[in-house]
This record gives sequence, structure tokens and C-alpha cells, in this order.
Amino acid sequence: MSIREHLWNAAKWKVMKNHLGYTDDEMQVFRGNNRNEDVLSKAPALLEKMIVLEVVASHGCNSQHKIGEKFYFDGAGNLLTKRCPKKICIYALNAATSMVFASNELFYAGVDPNEMRFKRAACFDVGVQCGGWGRIVLELSVQDRKEA
Repeated sequence: MSIREHLWNAAKWKVMKNHLGYTDDEMQVFRGNNRNEDVLSKAPALLEKMIVLEVVASHGCNSQHKIGEKFYFDGAGNLLTKRCPKKICIYALNAATSMVFASNELFYAGVDPNEMRFKRAACFDVGVQCGGWGRIVLELSVQDRKEA
């Protein structure tokens, strides 16, 4: 176990109490859920990851998202706005939600999220052929933060 992990284990409950703004009673409930211990034990490794959603198909997109554009999230699923396009369609983020959630769940379960079988999703616009305007498709990858 690294020094960072030892330090995290020693301080994690206090850090989380302050971070989440919990009372002592709320913290007792939080600590009573064994899943929280498991998730927090994996937090240091997850913070070393970046979730990347790349536009792999785009046609008629009102927000002008283009193939090759990338949306970046930290390992916890927070959108890193400074690394992303200037504007992002809310419907693209809607498609991203389930993929980011699934990647986190796989990571917590000890499975490489890049082994996800269905790692593509699209905005819910059906495209002009079906009465909509446009459509983009996003593909997920999880990368080491230093490489992304």
C-alpha cells in the first residue's frame, strides 16, 4: 500500500464528513453502509483516472459537435469544463450519464471499465430521417489521468 493510500485510510472519514457537510448523525449513517467503505477504499486509484467520451458519429447536430471532439470527466464523474468544448449539448450529457455511471460501477467491482461491452450511446435526438434534427454518438474510454 502506498503512502498516499495509508494517509487516505487514516483521514478519509473526516475528509468525507467535511466534504459532504454531514452532521455527526449523518456521518454515522454514512459509515454504517459497508458499500461506502468499499467505494472510498478505491478512491485514490479512481482519482488517477479520467473518463473520456469521444464523439464518434455526428450529423445535423444543432450544437455543432464534431467527430473527434472529446468530453472529459474526472474519475468521480465530474465534467472537467476547461478541457471540454466551449459548449456542450445537454442531450449529449444525458447520454453520458449512464456510461459514466457504468464505468464507475465496473471500477468499484474491480473490472476494467474499458472492457465494457456496450460503450457507445447517443443523444436522444433521432435525426432528421426520423423527425428530429441531428444526432451524435459518444464512445467511452477510461484512461490514466497523466495520459489523457
